Amino acid sequence: MHLLELDFHMQTLHKWLLNHPMFIKNRLYVAGESYGGKLVPMVAMEILQGNETGLQPQMSFQGYIIGNGLTDSNIDFNARIPYVHRMALISDEYFESAKINCDGKYYNRDPNNLQCTYALQRIQKCLSHINQVQILDPKCGNRAPKPYDFGWDLTFSNDNSIDHLVLPTADQECHNQDYSASDVWANNQIVQKALYIRKGMITRWRTCSDRISYNQNIESALEYHKILIKKGYHVLVFNGDHDMAAPYMGPLKWIHILNLTIDDDWRPWLINGQVAGYTEKYKKNDFDLTFVTVKGAGHTASSYKPKECLTMLHRWLSRRPL
Repeated sequence: MHLLELDFHMQTLHKWLLNHPMFIKNRLYVAGESYGGKLVPMVAMEILQGNETGLQPQMSFQGYIIGNGLTDSNIDFNARIPYVHRMALISDEYFESAKINCDGKYYNRDPNNLQCTYALQRIQKCLSHINQVQILDPKCGNRAPKPYDFGWDLTFSNDNSIDHLVLPTADQECHNQDYSASDVWANNQIVQKALYIRKGMITRWRTCSDRISYNQNIESALEYHKILIKKGYHVLVFNGDHDMAAPYMGPLKWIHILNLTIDDDWRPWLINGQVAGYTEKYKKNDFDLTFVTVKGAGHTASSYKPKECLTMLHRWLSRRPL
């Protein structure tokens, strides 16, 4: 997202609040998933700066939420090799070979390092039939989320058409097929008219458009977090623990870089007496950040575990411990 686009969206938000003044005093949170992990702190920064410069109306900004997000390409993509090893998808030998020969740099690696390339090729063979967004699901025709190549040689299918839909067999369940309904609904002319979409604005709506390439836009959003922690905001970062595309080990790495103090040690959080995942809370002055894993969820967590994610959000927004 370019700065001009961001400024346009902020102006739209301000105009909307002016047209709906009954919402101005409501607590405001910014939330996003997947690549939204980079966009959310950028939007949060714009709101902060607008409030500090006296832009009207003043927004009651409280914090932000990131789910299965990407923050820093080098951190997030490099976390994938340790993750697949931790999940028993590659052997100790393959992991150690890649770690040593690539010097821990699997993303943006040296193309002339043949030992590293060979080590990663062996790992790629092990993962070629694994569903990236939910490692327990069968690998089916990709419907979404498919915003772009997540980096490090693992790519999604480029075919995002309805015709590419692969129906599940009797013994497999393709979670991604759930997105086919949104294609039909969003491309219905009656729906588009009801949403005031002008004819000719779009040729065909897609869940994730291949026309937008995110990889080259923002390498890291870490600097935004470093500035925002100086304010008294509340932040929630959550990840499905079976997401290989944007593994939970990435956020744990960049959260550690922020040099926060652990306020509540790593522990399970429960729903009806059952473990729904694990959580850890960090603080720095009036700023707090809650990290959460959602057990059994993929990318994105809410589409796999809606009840658990709704409970998590309700507790966090109510300022109650998970």
